Amino acid sequence: MSRPLTIAVSGTGGEVADELLELAREVGALLARDGVLVVTGGLDGIMAAAAQGAREAGGEVVGLLPGDRSDGGNEHLSVALATGLGQMRNALLVNAADGLISVGGSWGTLSEIALATRAGKPVVCLRGWTVTDADGRPLPLVVADTAAEAVAVLRNALG
Repeated sequence: MSRPLTIAVSGTGGEVADELLELAREVGALLARDGVLVVTGGLDGIMAAAAQGAREAGGEVVGLLPGDRSDGGNEHLSVALATGLGQMRNALLVNAADGLISVGGSWGTLSEIALATRAGKPVVCLRGWTVTDADGRPLPLVVADTAAEAVAVLRNALG
């Protein structure tokens, strides 16, 4: 059985700047138009905006929720899966995806970037984190300024 390409979109929940929400909606829509299955943390903020964009473009979105109830996800999810794992669900999100696009940044987003990088999965940071090593040298994270650039760079990295 074949499965669709699966891309995680991660970012801050809660209150987020409108500019970042629009970028996340556009990322979700672009991925859905390419036939990509979008997976998010299932909550509000960036996660809901990416899900909204994907659903409005006719795509499917899986939300991996931190709690033990599947009714706590945002209204745009196709499937809401309660993990009961809290922030540890970030590892599930990364493992379920072929690549990751982060939009903006929070501590949870940074953990997802780190987990995906360590797993050898392509990561694109859209208006978010930059990271340095212990000596202050920037780590080689791929950054993008637009949703279209982020999706194109990730698709290219995945072949």
